[in-house]
Amino acid sequence: MEYDKQLQRIKNSSGFIAALDQSGGSTPKALETYGVSSDDYDNDEAMFDLVHEMRARIMTCDCFDSERVLGAILFEDTMEREVNGKSTANYLWEDKNIVPFLKVDKGLAEQMSGVQVMKPIPNLDLLLDKAKNYPVFGTKMRSVIYEPNVDGIELVVQQQFDVAKQIISKGLMPIVEPEVNIESTQKHECELLLKTDILRNLERLNDEHQVMLKLTLPEEAGFYQELIDHPKVLKVVALSGGYSRSDACAKLKQNPGMIASFSRAFTEGLSKQQSDSEFSETINASIEEIYEASKV
Repeated sequence: MEYDKQLQRIKNSSGFIAALDQSGGSTPKALETYGVSSDDYDNDEAMFDLVHEMRARIMTCDCFDSERVLGAILFEDTMEREVNGKSTANYLWEDKNIVPFLKVDKGLAEQMSGVQVMKPIPNLDLLLDKAKNYPVFGTKMRSVIYEPNVDGIELVVQQQFDVAKQIISKGLMPIVEPEVNIESTQKHECELLLKTDILRNLERLNDEHQVMLKLTLPEEAGFYQELIDHPKVLKVVALSGGYSRSDACAKLKQNPGMIASFSRAFTEGLSKQQSDSEFSETINASIEEIYEASKV
């Protein structure tokens, strides 16, 4: 019942998906950008306490609303914590009408064949069962592509879709994220190979199954229109990938039908030292800029 409501919300409502899923490796950088140095915490537990405070501050802002924010991607630690006395996922869905997703990958393997595939995800079924106990709608998992290596890109996409099928079998919606690194000197060539492999894997899905795609903003405007229109794709969302918010939004406007799922670009300009009114004003401006770019 909740899944069907969430499905219709993602399918039919306007807005974007906030990526609040920095995990162990990326959390120190996220905190540093937020004005919290490594001197402010002694261990991982304290570090995650601080990053949860940041996320809760964002989520409880009045401007973080369902009019403009469709969904939010959470790290497992965040899903298991509370916001305003409720589990984070329950707070988002029940109090905010914002659809929760869960990051499920365990990071990246070493680079080979011009790509980084995902590390194995042990106990994925258990994690998915746990997510279903909350009102979590879907999942997200990330790989990275650096070079237009046919075998490497095929490996990335195949692994993503193999895990996606496992996620679908558990009744959740997978976000497949084969990121093309924005620093790649052959970015468009990577995108050509990637789109071909994604289309091939979409055809192999059962007719009643769908995935979401999270892709780097392409070099060629409108390049992913075929994926946006595909019946087995619920939504194509864009990652900011290191672009500034203004650059990411400008590129997003050139790709009608894609919506944002920004992380660094979304929280750009936020600081622990800001007063509540300054913080709210900054996050509201971010939400508005990303929302407008996602409406095109």
